[in-house]
Amino acid sequence: MARVISLTPGQPHQPRQPKPEWLKVRAPGSPSYLRLKALMRDLGLHTVCEEAQCPNIGECWNHGTATFMILGDVCTRACSYCAVSHGRPDAVDVAEPARVAEAIKTLDLSYVVITSVDRDDLDDGGASMFAATIRETRRRLPECRIEVLIPDFQGNEAALRDVLDARPDILNHNTETVPRLYRMARSGGRYQRTLELLDRSRRYAPDVPTKTGLMVGLGEEHDELVSTFRDLREVGCGILTIGQYLRPSPAHAPMIRYYHPDEFGALKQIALDLGFVHVESGPLVRSSYHAHETADAYERAAR
Repeated sequence: MARVISLTPGQPHQPRQPKPEWLKVRAPGSPSYLRLKALMRDLGLHTVCEEAQCPNIGECWNHGTATFMILGDVCTRACSYCAVSHGRPDAVDVAEPARVAEAIKTLDLSYVVITSVDRDDLDDGGASMFAATIRETRRRLPECRIEVLIPDFQGNEAALRDVLDARPDILNHNTETVPRLYRMARSGGRYQRTLELLDRSRRYAPDVPTKTGLMVGLGEEHDELVSTFRDLREVGCGILTIGQYLRPSPAHAPMIRYYHPDEFGALKQIALDLGFVHVESGPLVRSSYHAHETADAYERAAR
């Protein structure tokens, strides 16, 4: 695998690289996409698909699936890779869990992902809203499987347990990048806190699979990625997603290089060899991409 080139202090940014063919996707506009978008607006809901400028929004929404983003659309952190707005969030909307659950019921979804912005302004980081959304969804559509993609709750173990007590089917928390790049990429995040959250989840609710995601292209080295894989396996994480970082705007962290699909294949094999039960690895892979299929594959592999 080719060595990843990192920028050094004082080194000028590389010129903008043309997007390779394997990253080009069709503009969304199918009837299913338009229906789901209208429903989100009618119910006053947000999706990370839109807020994070996900390249897969057309494909996923065409199939009637989406990742619901609760607790508003303004994050209290300003991570340099993220397209979501940051600043002072609005007050918590206590009716939001019911509206999300109603949307899930209206769409008759069999699998959903619930995520949120970081809400460091709240004592529990928003954990109670995750729990309420899970319970409201279970009440309306008991057969629906629920994956939660949670923030770190600033290391609040009681908040994590509140979410797990609501019994999600999968607990996802993204690692995002290698520890060396945390200070640059993850405002307010801590690598050890991420590992601790995944470890605590596994110990408290061992029957709830843990999942995490990494971006590549921020300047990480190959050995750093493999070391991170090992750290994640040591805390029992069983599902891993690996995708290409795409710079949302010139104001965000620079994208150092594109990885070739063959490199993603090689990283997947390394992760599987280290013991991950299921790995999704590819240029367009995101945390929630093919989440339903990933959960199914994990269950088959774990039997």
